[in-house]
Amino acid sequence: MSIKVYIYKSFERFWHWMQAFLIFFLAATGFEIHGSYVFFGYQNAVEYHNIAAYAFIILIVFAIFWHFSTGEWKQYLPTVRNLRAQVNFYLLGIFKNAPHPTKKSVLSKLNPLQKLVYLGLKILVIPVMVLSGLLYMYYRYPQQAGIEGLRIESLEPIAIIHTAGAFLLIAFIITHLYLITTGHTITSNLKAMITGYEDIEEEDDYEENAENEKIIEEESSDIADESTENKSETESETENKI
Repeated sequence: MSIKVYIYKSFERFWHWMQAFLIFFLAATGFEIHGSYVFFGYQNAVEYHNIAAYAFIILIVFAIFWHFSTGEWKQYLPTVRNLRAQVNFYLLGIFKNAPHPTKKSVLSKLNPLQKLVYLGLKILVIPVMVLSGLLYMYYRYPQQAGIEGLRIESLEPIAIIHTAGAFLLIAFIITHLYLITTGHTITSNLKAMITGYEDIEEEDDYEENAENEKIIEEESSDIADESTENKSETESETENKI
């Protein structure tokens, strides 16, 4: 039996959707800056991209404060428990309607694979994107005495790193958009991130099932022991008769 549980808090949902919007907007303006297409115009695209970048950094600062002040940073601690089962579920089990190998709760919102991917994004991909973006922006900047620089010989490696990070984020978003359709229903995960509530298995039922399995195992063990004992007694009686 499943019950509705308040999983995602208001700031968590705000941060999720604002982050998604800013990543999409940064990608759109970034590819226009690279000349992939024309929509805002080059100058406007650069200006909008820079504004969105500052907004993204501010959002990151607030998100870091929220995660550490609420203890939510613990959600991303990696674990190898059920990791292989989770990978097999996404590769094969999900197409066979197999049960999910991990159980979601308020204290454990992410499965083992999600923990690894999200941790990688937070401590590697996004910091690299922010740092390379700031180097891009302040490679040359105006000051009262003229044009100051950061003494970087070429923007090419920075541009390559920044663009590679952008493609990684886009690949993650495409995968993420697919996986949100793999809940109890196609829209259940999406609704959960909008309302904050998600249907999860009731804890009592989960514990009851585990207890029942334990009882069955114990009964099976007792039956096996009793059968062995009876067999031994029969063999002893047979030997005595002989």
